[in-house]
Amino acid sequence: MTIETRILGRTRAEVTVLGYGAMELRGQPRGPALTDEEAGRLLHAVLDEGINLIDTSVDYGHSEELIGRNLASRRDEYFLASKCGCPFEDPPPGATPPFPHDYSAANIRAGLEQSLRRLRTECLDLLQVHMSPSRSQMESDGTIETLMALRDEGKIRFLGMSGTLPHLPDHIAMGVFDAFQIPYSAIQREHEGLIADAVAAGAGTLIRGGAARGALAEDKDWRQAPLGLAEGEGKRRWEASGIEDLLSEMNHLEFVLRFTLSHPALSSTIVGTSAIDHLRANVAIAEKGPLPADLYQEAKRRLDGASR
Repeated sequence: MTIETRILGRTRAEVTVLGYGAMELRGQPRGPALTDEEAGRLLHAVLDEGINLIDTSVDYGHSEELIGRNLASRRDEYFLASKCGCPFEDPPPGATPPFPHDYSAANIRAGLEQSLRRLRTECLDLLQVHMSPSRSQMESDGTIETLMALRDEGKIRFLGMSGTLPHLPDHIAMGVFDAFQIPYSAIQREHEGLIADAVAAGAGTLIRGGAARGALAEDKDWRQAPLGLAEGEGKRRWEASGIEDLLSEMNHLEFVLRFTLSHPALSSTIVGTSAIDHLRANVAIAEKGPLPADLYQEAKRRLDGASR
């Protein structure tokens, strides 16, 4: 079997419905312990397993450098996305996200140049504005003009937004972003309609959190909370919905990931891992595709009831 591909909106790029999120490569203390050799084997496995979309960021520690070091020779095999507006320096000890971002022309240009060097490439396929700033802030900082200039210079191909409420509807209405990275899963459906709105506007959609942060690692278990939800809210929604009864022989991870893949407006969902076995398990799930239509509709009905 192979992973299904879909068109990423107006970019016309053909991307696998399962992408690889490289945040897990950032290193300690904010990420798992992983040697450079282990990271290299994992990255090659990503491509060997058929995934052709990799998402990273300036503020994912060593992630960009590891991708460049290991995959520069295979650059034509994958669609490469990173982010801008991120701080350059590591946060102070004990600091917790979200960290201050800077959407000025100077910071965006400096961040991109650093990303290109680290990733050992002359051009990013997609540069995404990080942390969903307001339209007024981007207008004040000249953010969009800077991104367009970088595109005209051939340093990026497409403009993206890592967007969330309350600003995401405004981002879509601006009509300048080719792709949106949006949080979504069975237990985090706040942006469900906006995913469809983005596609209706001609953009592609990259879903993050589509495996509900993964059910295999204790610190990312959906029972704790997907990013953006209060602690315990994921568990409350799951239990109140009664969808546990629908799983049959599926484990939680398979059900949640296939639920995400069932959204008709999804282009790709980005799932991170630092373990090859976990990667291959994700690929096997993605190859099964969306949930059966009747099961998907019943799950949505039950989840709707749990959110009231």
